[in-house]
Amino acid sequence: MLKKLFGLDKKEEKQQKPEVEMPEADGKDVLVSPLTGKAVSLSEVPDPTFAEKMMGDGVAIDPADGTVVSPVHAEVVQLFPTKHAVGLKTVNGAEILIHIGIETVNMQGEGFEAFVKEGDKVAPGDKLITFDMDLVKEKAESTITPVILTNGDEAGDLQKEENIDVSRGETTIMTITK
Repeated sequence: MLKKLFGLDKKEEKQQKPEVEMPEADGKDVLVSPLTGKAVSLSEVPDPTFAEKMMGDGVAIDPADGTVVSPVHAEVVQLFPTKHAVGLKTVNGAEILIHIGIETVNMQGEGFEAFVKEGDKVAPGDKLITFDMDLVKEKAESTITPVILTNGDEAGDLQKEENIDVSRGETTIMTITK
């Protein structure tokens, strides 16, 4: 009874989450959309850091809701304390940054909830972060979410899908080949 009252049984369930089995490195990463919405060119992001590809190349998602999932089998290498961004590293070494919204760092984590921590292994479709869309619309510049390959200089080829409707965990948005 105490476990149910204080949620202790839920913590035990979280600890028993099965370990994600990572595939063998094969030199090719296929990323699905981390959000449901519309995939657009980085040039449409209202922030020159992303629009001018200073952080790297990729695509942006104009989200329809506030659930962010893993786009690929990867390890969580960075979860920002404000939970507005997460860094992933694939088995092939591609480093992916998912940056939720523009100027969301100023929200200091308000409206964001993380479901992973640094060191976690994730599979495509695993929930990473949720955020309050209305709050982000009210307090930040934009909800548009860049998905960036930050170490593109190490990649051979990057194919992007832009100007299409995407479903989180399903629609391919990028293919990275070493």
